[in-house]
Amino acid sequence: MNKNYQNLVHRLEEISRLKGVMSIIQWDQEVIMPIGASEARANQISALAGVIHERMTDRRLGEYLDELSAQRNGFSTFEWRNIEEARREYDLMTKVPGQLVQAIAALSSRGHAIWVQARRENRFVDFAPVIKEFLELKRAWAACAYPEKTAYDANIAVFEYGTAAAEISVVFDQLKETLIPFIHELKHHTYQPDVSILQGRFPLEQQAALARRISEDIGFQYDKGRMDVSVHPFCGGSHPTDVRITTRYNESDFIESLYAVIHETGHALYEQGRMPDACDLPASESLTMGIHESQSLFWERMIARGRGFCAHYFETICKTFPDNLQGATIDNFYQAINACRPGFIRVEADELTYPLHIILRFEIEQDLFADNLSVDDLPEVWNAKMKQYLGIIPPTDTLGVLQDSHWSSGAFGYFPSYTLGAMYACQFYKALREALPDTESNIAAGYFAPIKDWLNDNIHRQGKLYTPQELVVRVTGEPLNPQHFIHYLKTKYAAIYKLNAF
Repeated sequence: MNKNYQNLVHRLEEISRLKGVMSIIQWDQEVIMPIGASEARANQISALAGVIHERMTDRRLGEYLDELSAQRNGFSTFEWRNIEEARREYDLMTKVPGQLVQAIAALSSRGHAIWVQARRENRFVDFAPVIKEFLELKRAWAACAYPEKTAYDANIAVFEYGTAAAEISVVFDQLKETLIPFIHELKHHTYQPDVSILQGRFPLEQQAALARRISEDIGFQYDKGRMDVSVHPFCGGSHPTDVRITTRYNESDFIESLYAVIHETGHALYEQGRMPDACDLPASESLTMGIHESQSLFWERMIARGRGFCAHYFETICKTFPDNLQGATIDNFYQAINACRPGFIRVEADELTYPLHIILRFEIEQDLFADNLSVDDLPEVWNAKMKQYLGIIPPTDTLGVLQDSHWSSGAFGYFPSYTLGAMYACQFYKALREALPDTESNIAAGYFAPIKDWLNDNIHRQGKLYTPQELVVRVTGEPLNPQHFIHYLKTKYAAIYKLNAF
């Protein structure tokens, strides 16, 4: 093997392992860290971020990349992708001062603790300074990292490299044009699914046991992962052999925790399914967050909210909660968990209203970075958009502008990935059914292995060998097409609500 490439690999593996340590202490912060340790943890995260930045901008690393980039021939596709990705990261990181990287990392840690308390106490005024400071830091970061882009496009590039706000706006405008009147039509339609069957008391121990069983059935390997509780569900960990998912429980709503677990299991399967022999190298990493979200939404929406999945687990769910679901049928259950019910909380939203939650956040972020919106006015603007898009107004900021953790960590530009992911998931599912015609019957039988294997082969183990656009074409035969998503939603909900035509 080329000596310079060997040296590059050694350095990239070290950086990956340091990032893994960072992921674990961030997981610890959100799951089990004592509240009183928040300031110390912020300092620890800042220090480690500085060490990682030093490694990623080391002069010798740049020299290896210069020498390797001049030797295009003689490398496999995998090796060349490692060189290209390392080059891109190196060029990006060397533009950003280490002090700025550390400041962002420290605020991400402190901001999370402030957000948790502000959310609990319904005090947006306590969290507003964190958003203001983040906007300053992220604008400064954008000016260094991507001086040719707008500040918001630069932040989007962290999660959706190669995508800009203008492109996303075109797609989101199509969704608004279709979904808002369709949701209004369903709201006033004569037939409404009976959601009362989902009401009651659902003991937390039984919820946890059910969620663990289903996540295992889908394919989550608990010898290489674990499940815990956090304020906001997420998937983290340090390596494909150490993947950690979380959920949150509500004694009066088992659907929230169950589908959060299925969602995070989708993320976890992506991580556990990556290239087994090269997990610390860039080419094996997941693609954009839109592709990552496509995997969580693939399992949560395309599989677990389908009738076949409901049919398979209906008896198990009834036995798990013997005092509930009295007189319910599989059809009742399927309709109830998919009912279009505009609500305040994004992570609890149905498939039809969910994109509007994302569009609301995307538009707010655009205005914040363009200085068209003051942070102090966020609650008012948030509530106005909720009224405009979903016809409801959150009674508290806890149920409104304070509900998501993303801004507490500076993850501006992340939200569009959810709806891009939903569109990818829809298109991937269509390709899966064409490749494996027995998919629906396999789901009804609880036989998920062929689905997981197909995703492993076609998406997870492809790593960063292709761009997201190239991957979608390879898997589905065409570029991302929002019309598939729109047709899927309208067809599904027309059937649930027994519409004669749409």
